[in-house]
Amino acid sequence: MCRSCGAIVGAGQTQCAVCGAPSATQPTTAPARQVDRETVRFARAVLNRPYKFTIIFLMANIFVFLLMWESSGLTTNALAGFPEEVLVAYGAKLNFRIAGPNYEWWRFIAPMFIHVNLIHLLVNMYSLLMVGPFVEKLYGSAKFVVFWILTGIGGVVASYLTVRPQLATNAFARFIFKAEDVPSAGASGALFGLVGVLFVFGIKFRRELPEGFKRAFGTGMLPIIFINLFIGFLGRGFIDNAAHLGGLLSGAALAVAVDYQRPGVRRAITGAWRVMQILALAIVLIGFYKVARNFDRPALQAARAAPNPNTLIFLNYVNAMNQVQETVAAIIHKNDQSGVNEVIAHAQEAPAPDARAVELRDQLLAIFKQILRASPPPDHEPGRPPPLDQKLVNQFYEWRKTYDEWLKRAAKTYNATQ
Repeated sequence: MCRSCGAIVGAGQTQCAVCGAPSATQPTTAPARQVDRETVRFARAVLNRPYKFTIIFLMANIFVFLLMWESSGLTTNALAGFPEEVLVAYGAKLNFRIAGPNYEWWRFIAPMFIHVNLIHLLVNMYSLLMVGPFVEKLYGSAKFVVFWILTGIGGVVASYLTVRPQLATNAFARFIFKAEDVPSAGASGALFGLVGVLFVFGIKFRRELPEGFKRAFGTGMLPIIFINLFIGFLGRGFIDNAAHLGGLLSGAALAVAVDYQRPGVRRAITGAWRVMQILALAIVLIGFYKVARNFDRPALQAARAAPNPNTLIFLNYVNAMNQVQETVAAIIHKNDQSGVNEVIAHAQEAPAPDARAVELRDQLLAIFKQILRASPPPDHEPGRPPPLDQKLVNQFYEWRKTYDEWLKRAAKTYNATQ
C-alpha cells in the first residue's frame, strides 16, 4: 500500500504506479523521485472511497467455489478441475442448454461466479482485488455493480455467439471461434470489462487527470491487455478468448457513456443508478435461484460415485500386481504353476499409473521369471516340493516391502481410499 496516496503497490515494485512515491521496499540508497503533489491529492481523494462490492463479489466467488468443491466430494483432485457434471449443475455456459428447447437463460449470468479449478479462482480473484477497487472508487459502488454484471454477461454472450465449428479452421480463427460446445465459466469476462473501463477512463479524462493517473490508466492499460491476449492465443484450446474480448468491449462501451465521481465534487448517486444497481443484483439472485431450482443432484451423485480415470488405472494395476504376487507365493510354497502365462500377460497389459509403477512391475516380473526357471517342472511328484534358492525368495519379499511402501503413498495420490 502506497504511504502517499493509498494505492495498491505490487510486490517488488520500487515506487507507486499512480503517484510515483517510493515504496517501503525501495533501497534507501536509490535516488528519491519527486512526488507529484497533484497526483497525491487526487489519489487520496479518490482512493479513500470504499470498495465494499469488490469484496462482496470476491467472497461470493469463493463461496460458490466451496459449494462446488463439496459437490465434487472435497477431494484434492477436484481442486485441479471440477467434473463436467458439477460445472453444468452450477450454471456453466453450454450453448445447447441455453438454446431451445431448454432455454436455460440463467447460464448467461451464473458463469461469472463459478470457476473450473483452484488456480482459475486464485488468478481471477487476485485480478479482481487489483483492478476492482480502482473502478469502484472512481465510479462508485452502484456503477461498479452494473459494470461487473453487464460486462460479465457480455463476455458470456460473446462466448455463446462464437461457438462456430465451421469458422474454427486455423490457429488464428480458433483464437476467437470454438469448434466444440464445452462448458465455459469464470469471472474473466467481467475482469476484462473492468480493464476496458479503466482503459477508456484514462483516455476520456486524460486532460483533467494528473500525471500519475495518466500513466496508470488509459494507454497504460495496453501492456496488460496485450499480454493477456497473447496468453489467450497460446492457450486458445482451453481459454475462452471470446468471453475476454466480449467483456473488454462491453466495459469500454460503458465507460464511453458513463461519467465518474470527480474528487471534490459532492454529488449524490442518482436514483437511476441506484435502481440499475438493484436490478443488476436482482438478476444475479434470480439467476442463481433458477440454478438451484434446476440443480441436477442425480448427475452429481453419479459423478462422485464414479472414480476418475486415474483411480481406475491405479486399481486395475494393483489388481494385476496382486495376481502376480499370489501366483509367486503359490509357486514358492506349493509349486503350483497354474495360469502362469495368463497372469504374466495380464500384468504386462495393465496400464501403469506412473513411472515408478512401471519400474516395480518390471522388477516383479523379472523375479517371477527367475523363480519359474528355478522351480521344478509342474509334473514333479506329489508332496512337498524341493526348496527354492533362498536368495530368490528373499529378493521377492524385499521387493514386496518396497511395493507396499509405494502402495500406501499411491493410494492417497489416486484417491483409492475414498
